[in-house]
Amino acid sequence: MEITSVGVVGAGQMGNGIAHVMALAGYNVVLNDISEDSLQAAVARIDKNMERQVSRELITADAKVDALGRIKTTLAQEEVGQTDLIVEAATENEEIKYKIFEGLLPHIQPHTILTSNTSSISITRLASRTDRPEKFMGFHFMNPVPLMKLVELIRGIATDDDTYETCLGIVNRLDKTAASAEDFPAFIVNRILIPMINEACYTLYEGVGNVASIDNAMKLGANHPMGPLELADFIGLDTCLAIMNVLHDGLADTKYRPCPLLTKYVEAGWLGRKSKRGFYDYRGETPVPTR
Repeated sequence: MEITSVGVVGAGQMGNGIAHVMALAGYNVVLNDISEDSLQAAVARIDKNMERQVSRELITADAKVDALGRIKTTLAQEEVGQTDLIVEAATENEEIKYKIFEGLLPHIQPHTILTSNTSSISITRLASRTDRPEKFMGFHFMNPVPLMKLVELIRGIATDDDTYETCLGIVNRLDKTAASAEDFPAFIVNRILIPMINEACYTLYEGVGNVASIDNAMKLGANHPMGPLELADFIGLDTCLAIMNVLHDGLADTKYRPCPLLTKYVEAGWLGRKSKRGFYDYRGETPVPTR
């Protein structure tokens, strides 16, 4: 089917990035959140990120103006329901996602495709809480969305071919690359990435190295652009912990046991960049390791 409008539920880091690229690709976007302040902050962030693209001559000033004009914000799920495709981009919490889809169901059109940007939760299980499991799939963008070229496409057990092909067409229109993943916990990217971060946490926890030495070792020894603990702060330690719990619960393997130190940081509210403290302290001009 032809998609002309896209609803994005959740205006945080992932949601505003998805709205950004969808609008630049010519889709009419309805961006939804539970807070007007969150919506205003999201539009300001999109404006800033697009202006950066203009300054680097990646897009024109006219393209930016046109794209911003295609983004509408709303607190009402009824307006989101009128779009052709909806991307749920809320926090990585299964119960919250259930409530979002259940709230949308009375308002969506018969042809509307439902997708989730979840990075780890079962697509089949999420789809089972809707009235259209055949028109439901995982649509996992990487962070930061405007820069990262990969999108994981995850079919649930009931996802039909038309839904998959439609989402694949959107990925191509966004000038990104799709990777098809089976519906197993954490899919491809996070099945590999998050346990690596968890192992870095164990390396810190067991005193093998401090924060700086662990990150420098992986940047200089493995040519990673960002150290694993720095990356954890960028992703959000709560998100990393949630994904490790999904892996541990879903695969019942002790190798996915979350590091106690990661759990302690989350319990302390030290979630990384978004809370100004994680494995680094971001409250000064320069990030400082906390261990």
